[in-house]
Amino acid sequence: MGGRKAPMNKEQEQQAEKSIVGEFSTVKHVRGILSMGRYSDPDTASSSFSILLGDAPHLDGQYAVFGRVTKGDDTLRKLERLPTHKEGIFVMPIERIEILSTYYYDIDAESCEAEKSILKRRLSESASEVERWRRKCFA
Repeated sequence: MGGRKAPMNKEQEQQAEKSIVGEFSTVKHVRGILSMGRYSDPDTASSSFSILLGDAPHLDGQYAVFGRVTKGDDTLRKLERLPTHKEGIFVMPIERIEILSTYYYDIDAESCEAEKSILKRRLSESASEVERWRRKCFA
């Protein structure tokens, strides 16, 4: 919540105050892994995360892996070229990288046919917006 610039509604504020109990697996921290950030207490993860640009075995079993990049390796290569500095055990970009938009959909799976077309349209619009920013900022 501390780094967020966009305003939040009451429900978003309540969600942002929560933390996640540490969940660790045997999945290795390698290039393309999405890993939760946290403080020294393993049960303090909230919204910070890392996209690994290389192998980080020192994180294995210590930080929760929750995803893997499946497309967009060209974007990872561009991120690798950004200037960085070291913060403890982490290498961080000098300038903050912000996610411009995200979507969360909580719909009843049994009655989602109408929502599917809305979701497809919104995702298409979002992809177009992200592509415009990518061309402007990373070309």
